[in-house]
Amino acid sequence: MSIQAKHKSRMTNTWRVLAIYVILAASLSEQQALKQACPSCDGSQLCNCSSMGLDFIPPGVTAIITVLNLAHNGIKRIQSQDLQQAVNLRALLLQSNKISSIDEDSFWSLEKLELLDLSNNSLAHLSPVWFGHLFSLQHLHLEGNSYRDLGQSSPFSSLKNLSSLHLGNPQFSVIRHGNFEGIELLHKLWIDGSNLSQYEQGSLKSIKQINHMILNLRNGYIFSEIVRDLLHSVTWLEVTEIKLPVERKSLVQNSTRPFRIQKLTFKEAFFTDETISRTIVSLKEITSLKELEAINCVLEGKGIWNTKEIARSGQSFVETVTVTKIMIQNFHLFFDLEGMESQINKLKRLSIASSNVFMVPCKLARHFSSLLYLDFHDNLLVNKRLDETICEHSWPSLQTLNLSQNSLKSLEQTAKYISRLPKLNNLDISQNNFGEIPDVCDWPKSLKYLNLSSTQIPRVTTCIPQTLEVLDVSGNNLKEFGLRLPLLKELYLTRNQLKTLPGAAPIPNLVSLSVSRNKLNSFSKEEFESFRRMKLLDASGNNFICSCEFLSFIHHEAGISQVLVGWPDKYVCDSPLAVRGAQVGAVHLSLMECHRSLVVSLICVLVFLVILLLVAVGYKYHMVWYLRMTWAWLQAKRKPKRAPPKDVCYDAFVSYSENDSDWVENTMVRELEQACPPFRLCLHKRDFVPGKWIVDNIIDSIEKSRKTLFVLSEHFVQSEWCKYELDFSHFRLFDENNDAAILVLLEPIQSKAIPKRFCKLRKIMNTKTYLEWPAGEEQQQVFWENLKGALKS
Repeated sequence: MSIQAKHKSRMTNTWRVLAIYVILAASLSEQQALKQACPSCDGSQLCNCSSMGLDFIPPGVTAIITVLNLAHNGIKRIQSQDLQQAVNLRALLLQSNKISSIDEDSFWSLEKLELLDLSNNSLAHLSPVWFGHLFSLQHLHLEGNSYRDLGQSSPFSSLKNLSSLHLGNPQFSVIRHGNFEGIELLHKLWIDGSNLSQYEQGSLKSIKQINHMILNLRNGYIFSEIVRDLLHSVTWLEVTEIKLPVERKSLVQNSTRPFRIQKLTFKEAFFTDETISRTIVSLKEITSLKELEAINCVLEGKGIWNTKEIARSGQSFVETVTVTKIMIQNFHLFFDLEGMESQINKLKRLSIASSNVFMVPCKLARHFSSLLYLDFHDNLLVNKRLDETICEHSWPSLQTLNLSQNSLKSLEQTAKYISRLPKLNNLDISQNNFGEIPDVCDWPKSLKYLNLSSTQIPRVTTCIPQTLEVLDVSGNNLKEFGLRLPLLKELYLTRNQLKTLPGAAPIPNLVSLSVSRNKLNSFSKEEFESFRRMKLLDASGNNFICSCEFLSFIHHEAGISQVLVGWPDKYVCDSPLAVRGAQVGAVHLSLMECHRSLVVSLICVLVFLVILLLVAVGYKYHMVWYLRMTWAWLQAKRKPKRAPPKDVCYDAFVSYSENDSDWVENTMVRELEQACPPFRLCLHKRDFVPGKWIVDNIIDSIEKSRKTLFVLSEHFVQSEWCKYELDFSHFRLFDENNDAAILVLLEPIQSKAIPKRFCKLRKIMNTKTYLEWPAGEEQQQVFWENLKGALKS
């Protein structure tokens, strides 16, 4: 290879490296720009850039991002390169911007996109090219823009997986044939056609199936054309703001059965006596229609319907009628719909709610022969009118009745009238102000469910029937519940004043119990286990006292977390103060808090054992003697070491055992006190001061004697008083290192027999001479001479 060729190759590689570097630098710069515009986009799959004041899509949207939210900004244009790298995007939210222009290839790289929201922008037209590569798109929102039509062809022909489509706006006026080509199945179709003025017949027929279609439409004639196209495709048609025309043309003209439409809902629609009569006749032609619903509608008229024409048109196939918040402008002039009897005998479900109903004429009520479900909640029914509404033989098949939120006052009368319904098993009379409850009431024999919640009853009585399987008496401030209901399976006592769970014996078959928001402090294991069939217990919202017993039960009861509804979040301690606000399941009290009496008992036992041990040790090591010696030392410290000569009145204090008193008193005393000169001895029997504390007598006698003479024997060692005398003289006699002590042994005694605590006495006996009482008389004379010499020294 030539030098020139090598140089050219090097230059090419250099340019490639530079190009890659420039691309990487640009990419990093774009990512930094995206991070600055939307801080939440920092390496996250969910990028939320809503309400950031952006007027363009920030650069740097990469394949990492799966959800991009750019709603509520000021973006005006979407350009080709804006979303080119977002190949993994699943949801793109661009609603409520100012988008008026979209480059044709802006969405081509978004093959995985499932949700695209372009609603409430400024798009004046829709281009099929935009959606050409959105093969995974399921949800498309295009409502609230400024386009007047969908173009000459279908913008949605490539969207094979589309499930929901929202389109239309106040300027939307034309739907053309072919606008929906390519769409075969929709779960939901929402069209804002409030000003739709032109609809080409057959435009919606291309969609084979629509589960729920919502149509905002005011033009009644276009409504009829659309219904004809939807007879075989839509299941539930919901129409808002429509004002139906008086039209004689059939809704099923040139249509073959079977039809698909089953439910028709009118919202905020406007009817007159004439249009409603014609609508009833027209809808009878749709044989598949089973349910009619009117919500927030207005009826202008007095109920003067063309009942003859309605009767001639045949039987209606509708089984369910629901009317909610209907406004009848001249309500007080409204007729009782006489002549409609033939149209209602096949009806199975009727709901007229929040519509000021105060009565149903008995004659009309008796023709609801097939009605199973009747809902009159939130109306103006009173007891007097209830007698007419539920007269004899009315509503013969009725099983469920809802009279909640009316103006019923007497529970006794209400029960009496309702007892006329032989098949009734489900009754809701909640939110009526009964105030009182009688002891006995008449009810239908088949009644299984009764809702008496929020009816101001102060207690429960046998007025409540024993046939019930479900009873709701929530919100009545009940303080107890002891009613016998042997068949009851569900009991609701929410928002009352109960302090304990109801007894299980009167309700043995209970499966579900709700006592939330009462005044329960706790419930025991015995109370819980008494409900043998209990599967659900809702005790949330109570102020629990987290005692040791309650916590022990909660923590150790197997499977209680599967029984308690709302566990653990809604079960909170109210006391003790240290754990207030904590979840019951997370609280663990200390041993001292849980077993105070046991701990106190153990402490007492331990203290007793320690004291016992101290006593034993003290006894073994003569601690009492040392204490006594300490006291003697303290006593001695308060006195001079030697008594003044004038206070010494005895030659010797004699310490002896009572068993040796004969020798001391008859032998020694006679020998010493009758000597010449005589010795004066201090004996406790004759010289102690009567009434004075004996310890003080001993100390005083020792203090007033020049010597202390101990008459030692086996009896002396065992004598308690001799020990006292030794105890209290020990410090004075031996700690001063004097010769004030004279020891006389009446009988041989080993020094080891003397208590070990008298260590100095033992030492003296081992080191000094002591006098021994001899057996022979000759030696006894020497003994007395030696003793007298010792006393004189």
